[in-house]
Amino acid sequence: MHLGVNLINFGPAATPANLRRWVEVTEGLGYHSLLTSDHVAVTPDVASRYPAPFYEPLTTLGWLAAATSRLRIGATVMILPYRNPLETARAFANLDQLSGGRVIFGAGIGWAEREFAALGVDHHRRGRMTDEYLEAILRLWSDDTVSFDGTFVRFDDVDTRPRPLQQPHPPVWIGGSSEAALRRVVRFGDGWHPIRLGPGWLRAEGIARLDAAAQAAGVARPAVCPRIGLHLSATPFDDDARLMGAGTLDQIRADLAELFDLGCEHVLLDSSYAGVEGTLEPADAWRALETIAADAYDLAAGHPR
Repeated sequence: MHLGVNLINFGPAATPANLRRWVEVTEGLGYHSLLTSDHVAVTPDVASRYPAPFYEPLTTLGWLAAATSRLRIGATVMILPYRNPLETARAFANLDQLSGGRVIFGAGIGWAEREFAALGVDHHRRGRMTDEYLEAILRLWSDDTVSFDGTFVRFDDVDTRPRPLQQPHPPVWIGGSSEAALRRVVRFGDGWHPIRLGPGWLRAEGIARLDAAAQAAGVARPAVCPRIGLHLSATPFDDDARLMGAGTLDQIRADLAELFDLGCEHVLLDSSYAGVEGTLEPADAWRALETIAADAYDLAAGHPR
């Protein structure tokens, strides 16, 4: 089970120097990936969770491709309705080439109604748009010349080169836990990327629902690649109220052991779940990442200590 890190590309501590330090810490400790979040317009609903300044992902990932030599890079997740799929497909194909095939493509439908309005995109049609855009992107990554005739996007004879270095394409992680999201996962995804998980939810409900969606579609179950919090505390958190990744080192170690036992292929640690302090003082997050690497998880071997 690979462990990765969510790059905090937003908030008062999001500075070029701190972004560089995130790379140094994550790569130096031996984590597997460094992924970043997507917003375009920091409207009030976005700012309530992702305060400004916000470094948008495409330029940030272009910088990461050169700033890292080993880490996998990518998005957790790209909000597909915000951009024409021609732009998204081209950007990630270029990133995959420039990084030497280290890209992970996370995709989701988004949630911030005021951001959709600012961008002139219909919030109510975002699910259907995402499905169609995913279909277009996968086709753009599969052939040198592509035409597409959909409800939301149409184009003829587009030369797609350079296509992604990874074949048939970079890993596609689909976010969301609704029934529609799970259908999207098994239709388009290589991995399911749920977030904000309570202890035991994947074992009791989540994986069974994914299995049912895969069985209904007649396909193999995609990999399970969740994003969990990272909020290290000296005192235990109540298991009935906490999210996975929050609490004492023993609680977090138990969470990682459960995810390992469930066969999760990749787990992303997100220190922003600690609340606003997670965006104000990144040194706390870096110390927590060091503690996990030293005392809870063998990053080289890929299993809990």
